[in-house]
Amino acid sequence: MNQRKDRCDAEGDSRHWLGLEGSVCVVSGAAGGIGSAIVQALGDAGARVALLDRDEKKCGDVAQALNASGVEALALACDIGDIDSVRGAVSEVEARFGVADVLVNNAGLLRPGGIEEIGLDAWNAMLRVNLTGYMLCSQQFGQPMLKRGAGAIVHVASVAAHHPQTYSGAYSASKAGVTMLSKQIAAEWGPRGIRSNTVCPGMIRTPLSAAFYEHGDIERRRSAMTASRRIGEPDDIADVVAFLASERAAYVNGTEVVVDGGFESMLMDLVPRPGFEANQAAQAGRQVRASGDHHD
Repeated sequence: MNQRKDRCDAEGDSRHWLGLEGSVCVVSGAAGGIGSAIVQALGDAGARVALLDRDEKKCGDVAQALNASGVEALALACDIGDIDSVRGAVSEVEARFGVADVLVNNAGLLRPGGIEEIGLDAWNAMLRVNLTGYMLCSQQFGQPMLKRGAGAIVHVASVAAHHPQTYSGAYSASKAGVTMLSKQIAAEWGPRGIRSNTVCPGMIRTPLSAAFYEHGDIERRRSAMTASRRIGEPDDIADVVAFLASERAAYVNGTEVVVDGGFESMLMDLVPRPGFEANQAAQAGRQVRASGDHHD
């Protein structure tokens, strides 16, 4: 279900508010759950979108669906950790659409493993995609932006950039690196007309993680760890990315936007506090009853 599209249908066409009509937007990791939602949001806002992904077939399927809905979309097989592959993508995008106005660094890789035993190959593989790939795309797509003196780059990181996600190898370290890379780009390129910002998603339901939430009461327990009491959807991330990519965010530069339903705000609820547990239990009971009343 496309929640954002439903909202647009109810509220009227919102593309003019963002001002992205005709712009050229490049999205890496475009075949994934969050990536495909991002390209859909940008396409619905009137942008021409170039989809980069190592999975050529999935990328092509997403682009085909976009084209069928009237969005100008181009699918490109690209390994963002390989500079020649990125340079080839830049050339193809410029030949088809012209210089990119927006770059969304979204591709990601996770390989489990504790620090004690993770191998160097697994560590480097994550850094190659999650951090080096973001630098290469920013550098190669950013150079024409710098010559023109305008552009926006949005990097998709994670709340794992702020908190160690244990037994996930280089994942947290790579995402923390993304947040600093974004700030460095903003500091160096901001005076030359380029904005660089980061979106940090929390728990988001994607096709890859959907089955996980079907196990027992995982969804209820995880939802209870957010202030919004729900798991996020790809559209929740895509809407924020589209805003940061647009001129509506013209004075937003070098910042991080956490999109986690208030997950990071709930830390103190995990700390045992004698005398407060009863209040927390009562609040949880009120929320359950209110939810029941709402659905009735």
